[in-house]
Amino acid sequence: MSGMVTSAHPPRRDETERADGSPVRIGALVPLSRPGWTEAGRHLLAGLELAAGEVNDAGGIGGSPLELVVRDTAADPRRAAAAVDELAGLGVAALAGEYHSVAARAAAARADALGLPFLCSSAVIDTLTERPTHRVARIAPAQSHGWRTYADFLLGAGHRRIAVAAQPSVYWASGTRILRDHLAARGATIVELDMTEQPAAAVCDALAEQRATALLLLVGHPEPAVSIVRSVRRDPRLADVVIGAPAGQPEFAEWAGALGAGIPFLRYLPECLGPLGARVGTALRERLGQPPSFVAFEGYDTVAVLAAVLRDHGTDRARVAASWPHVAVEGTRGKIRFSRTPGSGVWQWAWPPVQVVDRDPAEPARFRILHNG
Repeated sequence: MSGMVTSAHPPRRDETERADGSPVRIGALVPLSRPGWTEAGRHLLAGLELAAGEVNDAGGIGGSPLELVVRDTAADPRRAAAAVDELAGLGVAALAGEYHSVAARAAAARADALGLPFLCSSAVIDTLTERPTHRVARIAPAQSHGWRTYADFLLGAGHRRIAVAAQPSVYWASGTRILRDHLAARGATIVELDMTEQPAAAVCDALAEQRATALLLLVGHPEPAVSIVRSVRRDPRLADVVIGAPAGQPEFAEWAGALGAGIPFLRYLPECLGPLGARVGTALRERLGQPPSFVAFEGYDTVAVLAAVLRDHGTDRARVAASWPHVAVEGTRGKIRFSRTPGSGVWQWAWPPVQVVDRDPAEPARFRILHNG
């Protein structure tokens, strides 16, 4: 694993080498039980663990082993915040992980309050923190960046009337607003369908009445997503309607198995992986027993960055938090550097690769690249 963090403040010897051989601990927040997306959690954890193992194989952090202290958030904000409290008390040097935006927001707020640096792996909501903080950084792209790319894909495919089937959620509401603003400025229209007020079957009538050519699923899985897709695909009036899922759920086999192929979604991978990405991809496939998702690569990159920071800056939390603007680490999907991006109060990798892809209906295990952001 290669990585470098430049800084005007070199670490003191006693910060990176521990005479008693005690481990350097990183707290890992992962959704491993329902209602969290457990398949995403499994991929995220696989990436985190693979990178941690490689760090230890290479000598650890200044000769001390790197230890992940894993806590299950189950996508629950209160559980995530409680986990941060516990991990802070256990003496972790930093926090890593999380997939769900609602849990990541709670974790980020608590970590900031406790002075604990947090490198978020996969949650994309722009407002990861309510106020700007120097303690939180993020590997995943901000939602506004990815979802505008998705909107550009829709426009390029000729869609001008786009329906959104959404459930109440800060994350879904944020996504709807991003799409509406970006599309409206380019002459397209968003039709919002509130899934708390109508059954899945009613979506078909609304699509036909509004003459929508695309339907985006901003809803839970398996329900109501499965019922909506089945209803739309059975309705002859809607044979040409494209069903999309910008949040990226079709990346995972569980979603694809229930809903089939041909659903465009966002994926944060380059068109071709470099040597590091290809090697890590092979190792992740062996660990998971299936092709790794972009979430697994995000997990790996998170620990790669933290290991580089801890080697160069030691385990003092304030020094770790101060290191984000100096990071320059070779990740699986490109060089990782953090900066302040408009509309975000955290340090952001700007930007990871963004694709719109779908699964080939003729060969569902194969992904087709439809648009590069």
